[in-house]
Amino acid sequence: MILLGTGTSVGVPAIGCGCSVCKSKDPRNNRTRSSAILGLPKGNLLIDTAPDLRHQLLREGIGIVHSVLYTHEHADHLHGMDDIRLFPFMIGGPVPVYASQHVQSRITRVFDYAFQKREPTHAGAAPQLQLLTIDDEPFEVLGARITPIPLVHGPYCNVYGFRIGKVAYCTDTNHIAPSSMELLQNLDTLVLDALRFTPHPTHFSIEEALFVIDALRPRKTFLTHLSHDIDFDEVSAKLPENVHLAYDGLRIPLS
Repeated sequence: MILLGTGTSVGVPAIGCGCSVCKSKDPRNNRTRSSAILGLPKGNLLIDTAPDLRHQLLREGIGIVHSVLYTHEHADHLHGMDDIRLFPFMIGGPVPVYASQHVQSRITRVFDYAFQKREPTHAGAAPQLQLLTIDDEPFEVLGARITPIPLVHGPYCNVYGFRIGKVAYCTDTNHIAPSSMELLQNLDTLVLDALRFTPHPTHFSIEEALFVIDALRPRKTFLTHLSHDIDFDEVSAKLPENVHLAYDGLRIPLS
C-alpha cells in the first residue's frame, strides 16, 4: 500500500495560511488530499480519487490503475475521477469502480457526462466506468479479498474503511461501532483518521484516535487525514512507540 495523500480536505499547506506547518520545508508536512493505492496480485487498486490524483500518481510513479474503490462521496475523495480517463486505453475496457449505491448516485450526478448515451466526440473524452456495488459483505477484487468496515463520519455520512489481510485503512471517521471494531481485531497495521488535537464533529482528534488504538492494539498505526495543526516532528515525538504520523508517499507492506 502507498498512501498517496494524507491531508485534510483543504490540503497542507492551506491556501492563504502562513502558519509554521503550512510554511514548513519538511516534505512530510506537505499533504495532498487523502487517498491510497494497493498493489494486489492482479493489479493496482486505487482507494478514492482525490483532486490531487494526477500529481499523486506521477509523484509515485504509478503508471496504471486497474480498479477504483471508494470510501465515500465527499469532494476531497471523489473529484479527481476525471484523471482516470487514460486507464481504459491501458486495461482494454472500462475501469471497474467499486462503491456503495449512495456513492454511485453521487458519481452519476457529478460526472453525468461519463454516463450520457450520445456518441462521444473522440476516444477518452469522458471516463469509461463500470460501476460495481459494494455493501457490508467482503468481496474479491484483483485477486484479493477486501472486507468493508462500516464507519460513521459525522451525522450525515457513512463511510467504508477497508481491511486487506492484516492491514486496514480507515479514513474519515469519528465513530467506530462495536461490530466494526470486531472486524479490526488482530491487525498488523492500521491507518486511522486523526485530524487535529481539538475535537471535530466528523473526524477523530488525536486523543480519540489513540483511544481506539488502545482498544484495538494493532502492532503499528499510522494517523492520516492530518490538518495543518499537526507538525510532523513535533507531534511524532509525543506519540506512543507504535503510533506514527502518516505522510504522502508512505509505503506499507500488505503481508
